[in-house]
Amino acid sequence: MPTVEIRRADILKASAELFAAKGVATTTVRAIASQVGVRSGALYHYFPSKDAIVQELLHTYVRELKARYDEEAPRSLEPRARLRAIVEVSLRTAADDPHTTTVYQSELTNLRDVPEYRHIKELADEAQQCWLEAIDDGKRAGVFRDDIPSKVFHRFIRDAVWLSVKWRHPEDAYTSEDLARDCMAIFLDGFAA
Repeated sequence: MPTVEIRRADILKASAELFAAKGVATTTVRAIASQVGVRSGALYHYFPSKDAIVQELLHTYVRELKARYDEEAPRSLEPRARLRAIVEVSLRTAADDPHTTTVYQSELTNLRDVPEYRHIKELADEAQQCWLEAIDDGKRAGVFRDDIPSKVFHRFIRDAVWLSVKWRHPEDAYTSEDLARDCMAIFLDGFAA
């Protein structure tokens, strides 16, 4: 990998850590540069602005997430298996990149209506559609209840999955596979004995 690409990757990684800890609005270019070990003016050789860093970080993250959904949770799977695959992909993604996951979950809501983020919003909508299609297919197949709106069920399970990044740590003995299994059991089979 060329030096420029290595440095860009370092900047994106440092930015994700800072954005996750402090938020995008309060993270300065100077703080990012300090984290990477360069002067703040040097960052502009790699990215034209802090906003460009945020856009690349989120665009890459959502594009790769959607690609993983398409590859590992295809529509050819039966609905329950597809939903489980989506949950597993999401949990592995959060474990692999907890900082960008936090930025995505915390910041995208604020950025969805900003014109420069339209392409990211569209990708995020496509990723969300994977969840909704699996849920709707399960309803049509009679394996999921049809008395709860799909979007409501989606929001509950999605938030349980994505917000686990705030309490589950990759080094925990309780693995992402354990969490996926338990999440599916609770959401699809219930918690009552």
